[in-house]
Parts: sequence; structure tokens; C-alpha cells
Amino acid sequence: MTDDLASLQAETEAALAAAGDLRALDAVRVGTLGKSGTLTALLKGLGQVPAEQRKERGAALNRLKGALEAAIESRRVELDAAALEARLLAERMDVTLPPRPFPPAGPEAGAIHPIGRTVEELTAIFGAMGFGVAEGPDIEGDWFNFGALNIPDHHPARQDHDTFYLPAGPDGRRPVLRTHTSPVQIRTMLSQEPPLRVIVPGRTYRADHDATHSPMFHQVEGLVIDRGITLAHLKGCLIDFLRAFFGISDLPVRFRASYFPFTEPSMEVDIGWNRKTGELGKAKGGDNDWLEILGSGMVHPKVLANCGIDPREWQGFAFGMGIERITMLKHGIPDLRPFYESDVRWLRHYGAPVLSPANLVEGV
Repeated sequence: MTDDLASLQAETEAALAAAGDLRALDAVRVGTLGKSGTLTALLKGLGQVPAEQRKERGAALNRLKGALEAAIESRRVELDAAALEARLLAERMDVTLPPRPFPPAGPEAGAIHPIGRTVEELTAIFGAMGFGVAEGPDIEGDWFNFGALNIPDHHPARQDHDTFYLPAGPDGRRPVLRTHTSPVQIRTMLSQEPPLRVIVPGRTYRADHDATHSPMFHQVEGLVIDRGITLAHLKGCLIDFLRAFFGISDLPVRFRASYFPFTEPSMEVDIGWNRKTGELGKAKGGDNDWLEILGSGMVHPKVLANCGIDPREWQGFAFGMGIERITMLKHGIPDLRPFYESDVRWLRHYGAPVLSPANLVEGV
């Protein structure tokens, strides 16, 4: 190698060793191998070298280029490792420290997610009415999710485009991500003797995703089984709940005839709502719009019989609603998607203080 190439290599290697960060390293790379770099200029001037020396000179330049590229990459790896080590040291957390006795104050304080707070409020309100909380698995068998609930084979919910099915088991049946929390009602009726009074909050899954739907969402369902249960008990329970939850003592509530396979008769429940302002409650002048809020009905005799409960002796009612839906209405949240985006700014705005209890409305 000629003296000028040896000198260039030594100068470049010294500059690489002195480069303390990636920006300095890139400056060395551009100054040597860039379009106007020192080595690039030597390569461009290769045509001016005498013909008898051109081959040897070209080979030497290419060897130098390869050596410098390898040296630059090696130094880049070293600087990347050093930067990562510095970051790890700066962000290190001592996990042996004891927990803080109180949550931090100020803008960095944590908050309870609106869905979690709504579940707490549901539990508190229905708990005051004597309801317990029941839970069950997210993955269910076909019979628990559909068959026991009097949902026929031709029902749309059984289709692949509406429901998440898992691979078939040894019995040939495909488990399903539960499409509602109703299977927990079935499990409760099978495992406990009536009278029963439970609510079932939890995650549910359906193949639906847009601005107003999510493939994973939350529901709460309620079940009451006892002797002599009538629609009057259902209406009184839901009216008291809705007025307590939304904090409106004279909230208009309307029941409309509907159809569900697992209840007979079935009813949709609407609440008073101002279409122009989005406010809940009784509109001035008595001109109410109505907003559907949940579904309900008397438990179908076939469902009771499927669970070994004699429908001639026991009756009951059931209801169900989306937790995200009632949370959005209560807090004026316009979009479903931020519930799952983990934006701490949104959580600080809509979340509840960590130590604040779920309040009950007096008179529930």
C-alpha cells in the first residue's frame, strides 16, 4: 500500500476512536466515504493514474475501502452498546425499595380506569340490592355459550363471521370465546340451588370492530331466580339501578317488547335522552327522546329446565348491558377506541382517584 493510503487509514482510524457518539461517527464516515469524501475522491481519480500502476492502485483502494467500512461498523456497534448501557443505568429501578405508602400527588398520579370504576359502582349498587358477583372462564363450550341458552343452530351468533372459535377438541366440538357473560348464569344455576341473585361482569368477544364496536368488550348481566318473581320485580330493580347509576332521581325509563332466545317475554330498556344535547334525563317540556340502554326479560322456561330447575316452581328475570356503553353515557366519552389505547392523558382525564370509594346513591 502506498504511503498516502496508509496515512489516510491511520487518520481515519484515529478519528473513529475519537468519535464519542453516533453523530461524530457519521461525520467521519461522510468525510471519508461520502460523495465528497477523501477516499471517494481517490477512487474517482483512479483514471488519472498511469496504466501500468492503475491495477495495483485500484486493488489497494478497494482494500482500504473494505477495511475502513469494517472499522466504521465495528465502532458503530461499540457506540450503540455504550449508549444502551448508559440508558439502562439512567433508567434503572431499584426493585428492592419498599412501596410508597401513598400514591404520588400531582399530574403523575395514577387513576382507576373508567371501566374498572364502573364495575366497582355496579357491584356496589347491586350489592346493596342483595346481589352477589359470579365469574367464569372466557373460553366456553358450545353448550354453555349457546345450547343451554336456547340459542338454535341457525342463530347468526353461531356463525364463524360473528364469533371467535378455537380449534376443535377431542370430542370434535370447537370451544368459543364467550360472546356474552350468560354462560356464567348457566354455571351458577347448575352449581347452586335457588333462590339466586347474582351479577356477572366480565370480558366478552365478538368478531366486530369499528368506531362503535370492539372485538373485546365488557358486559354485566344479572340473574334473579326465586318463587313468585314477576315483571314488576324486574322493572323495579332496573329502574332503581339506572337512576342510582346515572345519579338522576327522576330519570325516565321505558320498557319495550323485544325478543331474545333465552327470555320470554323479553324487553328492551330505554332511558330519557336529549338528542340535540346528548344529556340524559327528562327534557324540558316533556318532549323526550329515548336511548336504548340494555336488554332484559323473564328467564325462558327451557333455560331453567336445561339447568335442572323446575320452571313450574321457580321463576326469574335476567338483564344485560355493555359496560363501555353505560360508562360513555355517564362520563360523556364520545369514542369507544380510547378505552383500549393506554393513553395516560385520557386516563387522567376520565379516570377516578385511586383511593376514592365507589359511592352509593342514598335510597338504593
